[in-house]
Amino acid sequence: MSLSPVIIEVYGADIQCASCVNAPSSKDTYEWLDAALSRKYPNQPFTIMYIDIDKELTEPYQLEIVEKIREDEYFYPLVMVNNEMVGEGYIQLKPVYRAMEALGYHAV
Repeated sequence: MSLSPVIIEVYGADIQCASCVNAPSSKDTYEWLDAALSRKYPNQPFTIMYIDIDKELTEPYQLEIVEKIREDEYFYPLVMVNNEMVGEGYIQLKPVYRAMEALGYHAV
């Protein structure tokens, strides 16, 4: 069985979320998540992207998410797995792993 590559998006900014004072930065969260997923699901394709909420975006779906972050509907960093929100603010691995495994990924 071949997997369709999962798309993971980490939304964040250089300035830390006011509610996330002791949490890692958005960029650190992105790098940590990329490393953790690569170790847990080796040879299983996925794409992970960092989306800076302060940069110019053209994708309507991403603009919608960024607008919700700006309106304080979501905290950042915000993690989406195939367009499903799996974490915001202080990111934990278990919900991300659950989302990946629900899509057919297997831990090694």
